[in-house]
Amino acid sequence: MSEEDEIEILSEPPPPRLEAQTLAVARDGSVQERGRALAAEVPVSITYNGLAHAVMMASPLDIDDFVVGFSLTEQIIESPDEIEEIIVRPITLGLLAQAMIPTHRQKALMENRRNLVGQTGCGICGIVELEQAVRRFGPIKARPQISGPAIFKAMDALYPMQTLNRDTGAVHAAAFATPDGEILAVREDVGRHNALDKLIGHLARNRIPADQGFCVMTSRISFELVQKCLAAGIPALAGISAPTGLAVRLSAEHRLTLVALARSDTFQVFSDPHGLFPRPNATPPAASTPEPALPGA
Repeated sequence: MSEEDEIEILSEPPPPRLEAQTLAVARDGSVQERGRALAAEVPVSITYNGLAHAVMMASPLDIDDFVVGFSLTEQIIESPDEIEEIIVRPITLGLLAQAMIPTHRQKALMENRRNLVGQTGCGICGIVELEQAVRRFGPIKARPQISGPAIFKAMDALYPMQTLNRDTGAVHAAAFATPDGEILAVREDVGRHNALDKLIGHLARNRIPADQGFCVMTSRISFELVQKCLAAGIPALAGISAPTGLAVRLSAEHRLTLVALARSDTFQVFSDPHGLFPRPNATPPAASTPEPALPGA
């Protein structure tokens, strides 16, 4: 029996927005009926060559980008060209995303199978071996193309481009900005990890060099987001909310520039291994400064 025989295929995909009727209760006790847009959240089953690999809770938008980005950041493939075909089908419970990859990638996937079952895009749920959760990458060698004015420009431009969040107030955004702060692409999702995977997939599919700009996130900066940027070759990450301790440590170890708590008038630099934001009265680092060794390297 084929997978299609077991699952009912629908004719229409689920909408990204839902409508709800609410009661708005004011401090003075008055009550009003109001309509409210909600962000849809559906299970997305990702299969490779017909074999189920992961179920992620995601917004039903840009699923092709999501599959490519997820496949790259999970190191299932090394290039978007290795995905021979993606078929996205609406099913009774959500979406079925079927990807076809080369045989040698399928064999490697089977050898390192992790049985992921995600909760709102969590990139760690279901991982059996702890060592697989915190992965190591090569350090960022090229000087990132990011500056203070570019960060402020990108942050100012991002909010108007968050169309789904403007309607629902319930999704995150990941954006890619040029060195001067112009935003080239935005992807939204209920899960911040999913939004970044979608963005990375878009960059890869459109041959946009990931090292020629920086990433902007509307969420807290977790270590998984740092890992995804490293996997994609994005050298700098800026976020609206605070980073976790592990995110800062991984950024420093891998020489990724990390900026967080970005507001309209200020931001905080948590990792600046390339000396892009010199401290007051500090001598800029020499060009020959050796790169720090990674623990366990």
